Amino acid sequence: MAPLPPVRVTSAEAASISESRALRSAQQQVSRIAELRRVHDAFAWFRAHARDLEELQLEVTSIPSPPWGEGARSEWLAQRFTAIGLSDVHRDELGNVLGIRPGVDPSAPFIALSAHIDTVFPAGTPTHVRRDSGKLYGPGVSDNSSGIVALLAMASAIQAVGLANTAPILFIGDVGEEGEGDLRGMRHIYRQPRWSATIASLVVLDGAGSDTIIAEGLGSRRYEIIVRGQGGHSWSDFGVANPIVALARIIDRFTRTPVPVSPKTTFNIGIINGGTSVNSIPESATMRVDTRSASVDELDRLERALHEAVDHVIPEITGRKKQELLTAEVRVIGNRPAADLPTESQLLKMIRAVDAQLENTARIQRASTDANIPLSLGREAIAIGAGGSGGGAHTIHEWYDPSGRDLGLKRILLLTLALSGVADE
Repeated sequence: MAPLPPVRVTSAEAASISESRALRSAQQQVSRIAELRRVHDAFAWFRAHARDLEELQLEVTSIPSPPWGEGARSEWLAQRFTAIGLSDVHRDELGNVLGIRPGVDPSAPFIALSAHIDTVFPAGTPTHVRRDSGKLYGPGVSDNSSGIVALLAMASAIQAVGLANTAPILFIGDVGEEGEGDLRGMRHIYRQPRWSATIASLVVLDGAGSDTIIAEGLGSRRYEIIVRGQGGHSWSDFGVANPIVALARIIDRFTRTPVPVSPKTTFNIGIINGGTSVNSIPESATMRVDTRSASVDELDRLERALHEAVDHVIPEITGRKKQELLTAEVRVIGNRPAADLPTESQLLKMIRAVDAQLENTARIQRASTDANIPLSLGREAIAIGAGGSGGGAHTIHEWYDPSGRDLGLKRILLLTLALSGVADE
């Protein structure tokens, strides 16, 4: 009998086999952890304290935390971290709150859990909170009070049942995630050598739900365009170059810029300000522009198009006399990097294994979150929801339904322990 020819395996097939083995290994690890008695004790803790978590969520929602004004909520969270028994609880220069659950192996890199503590709502926004028909209501009650409560639930349950995590776990309440905060809290953390060199994986807890995995960072750049002129009276100075008219022409020209469907790329003019009265030619006018894309090249292209529109319109509309000259300034007021988590990453395998263990269906999505920062640095990070469901985000009518929170908390706990390891295992 002639010998059989050797089986040749392509590099793609070899990679697929390796990927399957790695996923099976992750699933086995998660399955072992899910069977541990103390893990079941932690699950029971979530159920026993469900009402307490709702009260905690209403409490934190009632503490205003506007952009650049997160101090009161930052102090509240630091007190909670201390009461739970975390180590090295402190607030950094920006107001980020950090606390550590030490690991059995103090030399192991940190596994970090974070939740942003700021809201989109400006100072002075009414923060009335209430419970109605099982739902919780209040501005920011879902985004991101639900994430903050999940962060506290993890720290509390792990401490209460005495889980022996192998790697240390870093708990972070960060500032400046929303709007023009431009991820300043997380940027600051990853600029600190103590953390940038020691955080192996970051799991961001942001908003409600258990059906998504944000592993693709949506890039965004934001600009403020200020046009200045001489100004004057609408009758006697008619003909003097008008900054608002200039902005209108800039908008018209810029918004004619074509954008691709894939990668999805968008732009928006969200704010326009200027003028003092209907019968005055304004001395200045301002607008703010938001651009978004999964592609850095597309963001670059939109930036060039915006500058081209300004450079074309200002000379065109400016009069010949010195007092009629217009000037324009384009300032970058936000820059969130676009970056993706590699499909072969250990973090992605682990969250997939956790979802399989819990029979939970979740899809990969692209969004702009605190995870953008480590992803742009080539580090492992994802953002996931805190369980339950929510709606009316970024409005004063925001709501959160705690039904299903238990699944979200189990998901976060299993992922955290799978990443950190459990000495009990």
